[in-house]
Amino acid sequence: MENKEYTVAQEQLARFAKAMGHPARIAILHFLAKQDCCFFGDIHEVLPIAKATVSQHLKELKDSGLIQGSIEPPKVRYCINRGNWLIAQKLFITLFENCCPKQDSCCG
Repeated sequence: MENKEYTVAQEQLARFAKAMGHPARIAILHFLAKQDCCFFGDIHEVLPIAKATVSQHLKELKDSGLIQGSIEPPKVRYCINRGNWLIAQKLFITLFENCCPKQDSCCG
């Protein structure tokens, strides 16, 4: 079997898609995207998500690069990573523009 490698863009898009693959993470992203500046506080206090669950979801979002976070005792600061956010936007737009059949689906 031939060894086929994925492009950097495909790997990056998959990483973003995986991170966005849970409704709680989408809720966190929506919340942070609406903020005018970085959010200082506990996200579990503003979203209906348990504290332990929030930590797991924040870690996944940070690992993907979609958000940034830093500890500034006694609070933690969270922000959308604007650079990666724009990259994700472009990758998803490209996926949807280029992967759509030009005619009606043959499976319809």
